[in-house]
Amino acid sequence: MPDSLPHQGEAAPHQGEAAEETAEPPQSAPPQSAKAPDPATRRLIDTDRYAIDAPESRAGTSLVEEARRALEEEGCVVLRDFVRPEALARMTAEGRARAGRAHYNRTRTNPYSSDDDPSLPADHPARTFLERTNGFVAGDLLEPETEIRRLYHDPALRQFIARCMGVETLYEYADPLAGLVINVLKPGCQHPWHFDNNDFIVTLLTQKADGGGAFEYCPNLREPDDQNIPGVKAVLGGTRAPVKRLDLQAGDLQIFYGRNSLHRVTRIEGARERHTVILGYAEEPGQIAGAARTKRLFGRVSDAHLEADARGRTRDAA
Repeated sequence: MPDSLPHQGEAAPHQGEAAEETAEPPQSAPPQSAKAPDPATRRLIDTDRYAIDAPESRAGTSLVEEARRALEEEGCVVLRDFVRPEALARMTAEGRARAGRAHYNRTRTNPYSSDDDPSLPADHPARTFLERTNGFVAGDLLEPETEIRRLYHDPALRQFIARCMGVETLYEYADPLAGLVINVLKPGCQHPWHFDNNDFIVTLLTQKADGGGAFEYCPNLREPDDQNIPGVKAVLGGTRAPVKRLDLQAGDLQIFYGRNSLHRVTRIEGARERHTVILGYAEEPGQIAGAARTKRLFGRVSDAHLEADARGRTRDAA
């Protein structure tokens, strides 16, 4: 088993914004099957260390068992050096070549990504607003021949993630812009404490910043029937007791459940940007975002978003 598997951490910097609204197709990729892995699996992923190409082997089953245990206990698992060095070098170059086309939006947000509620006390977490910056390179800028896209479409990877999560089937997120994106954080950018609206996110760091950009999270700080307002307020006020910190390295893959774990990405320092690939998967086929949200995140929309809005079949993430 890889000695790095128990390390846990990294949330995509409010990457849930680029996922999780639904409509009818465009069609998602079909569910994963038991077919022989694509040759790209072994070329891109360090299968000597992570036996995702042999899911029924002892190494493959042990890998999934440990990952599932970490997700159940803390909602997060990181697979260190998941992609091979030569593949990582190509992915890093692909991200750098496209980073200048990222669309940025700068907002002030509370931990719940909700509007202000004057009926609440002034010190309520829902009334604590901090600066957040998102930069997204849309998926249609990642051509079929890029290594990033080849990794995303790998059926063995999708099957592996589904097994780690304990779900029968995962689909590629059908949104033409948000299904596969690169999150770009320039120096000075940050993502403040927040909960995600989507259940899970899968990310791959391809470029680490010179400084800052560390992920901090509070595992399971709230529950569906207990918002734990005092606990959230304490973390916003500087309490460190429930906080775990992880500084990811380029090439690390992460599966993270961010709906109930408060998390943030610290301010980027130095001259180098932080690049994170968001691999968008969904438990239902045909999911797509609404046009208004897409316009905010990417500065534009596609015909698919307009058609979904016209049918009235989009909805915000729960």
